[in-house]
Amino acid sequence: MKMPENTTIRFLAEDAKELKNTIKPGSYLRTVKPDGFVVRLPQNATPAKLRELAHQLSHKESEQFKTEVEFVDAPREHDLTAAFVGGLLLGTYSPGRWKSEKSSHPLADKKMVISTGVGSKKGKQAIFREKELAETQLSIMALVDAPANMKRPQHLAEWAKASGKAHGYKVKVLDKKACIKEGLGALLAVNRGSEDEARFIITEYKGKDAPKKGGPVAIIGKGITFDTGGVSIKPSANLHLMKSDMGGAAATFGAMEAAARLELPVHLIGIVPSTDNSVDALSYKPSDVITGHSGKTIEIIDTDAEGRLVMSDGLSYANKHFRPEVLIDVATLTGSAVRTFGYECGAVMSKNEELISSFRAAGEACGERVWPLPVWDEYMSGLNSDVADIKNYSGRPINGAIDAFKFLEFFTGEHPAYIHFDIAGVALKQGPYAKDRQATGFGMRLFIEWLENR
Repeated sequence: MKMPENTTIRFLAEDAKELKNTIKPGSYLRTVKPDGFVVRLPQNATPAKLRELAHQLSHKESEQFKTEVEFVDAPREHDLTAAFVGGLLLGTYSPGRWKSEKSSHPLADKKMVISTGVGSKKGKQAIFREKELAETQLSIMALVDAPANMKRPQHLAEWAKASGKAHGYKVKVLDKKACIKEGLGALLAVNRGSEDEARFIITEYKGKDAPKKGGPVAIIGKGITFDTGGVSIKPSANLHLMKSDMGGAAATFGAMEAAARLELPVHLIGIVPSTDNSVDALSYKPSDVITGHSGKTIEIIDTDAEGRLVMSDGLSYANKHFRPEVLIDVATLTGSAVRTFGYECGAVMSKNEELISSFRAAGEACGERVWPLPVWDEYMSGLNSDVADIKNYSGRPINGAIDAFKFLEFFTGEHPAYIHFDIAGVALKQGPYAKDRQATGFGMRLFIEWLENR
């Protein structure tokens, strides 16, 4: 008996009478003839919902797929069809590349083909966009999920260089000697306990039709490749998950690569200060006073508040060397953000209400939601120091996410378009795709959606 050569996916409208009592909206049914699936669109279908549905289908039913997929009765809205293609590709992801025995998803094959039936130029462009974003997301998910011993600062620098070479954007890497010369004192302080030298990674993409007036958009991503907490050491429970403490770096790298892949007409800077935060006789300690790139002095209260330290150098560097029109930072920064929002959205903070509104709209559109926290100056009082210009931690965990913003804001030179994202609860999530928590690639789509529509 000849086996079917392709997998057929047939779509039903949410209110279609066919199989109404069998397939609920936003679900699917396996079929034998033709070999494939019948998918009912979800209620109030959006690209984000279609992408997630396809992601789950592709992941759970990977053994049922062939390398050729054919859509039948695909949604008329090209953005929905494109999102479904993207979700199928995301379902090919597996973190098990270090297993001695592993299998590959058929749609991860270089010869795979997804025939959508879409023939218009606009529809093809939408599918191309989704494929490029999916490939970038898969790449940064793998980066976040990589074990700490295979994801050192030098490895992040190598990843950025390879991506820049492949997709046509500039990458400059400062080693320890260059970091000392530049005065990146906060990054170097955190790096003191590490066996690996810090890296300060600067990336730049300038599209063909990027605006000539105004400065670039700069994104600073936290690149802590593993966080023990330092001398203020973390508990052992779930400590292995601290390999993901460079989720902000992944979002930054992803935005750079995706912007270049899509040839967006933007000028974009991505900066990643990278080190691990380890315990050693040379580690920085509570009570230390250090001087960052800005020239401001910082009293160390908690060495586990290291992410904001390295990012303060990144913010200062971006302001000095690039004079950005919009200044963004993104980090897996605080447990406070997780306790506030759980795992449903990232926290966003800024004094620029227009900027917050535009990112909230972008988040809703792409499925990476963010929600604001207050940033009143009264919160700054907990960071006042008797011995230095500022403390790195107030000792008030109940408003820890806001404290982190206020600390970082101190190093922005009162930039009028500064915005901060704390993605601690959404960069790594437990769900249907792995036994343990797994990377999501959160942030890349948010930034691209915003860049395309600003």
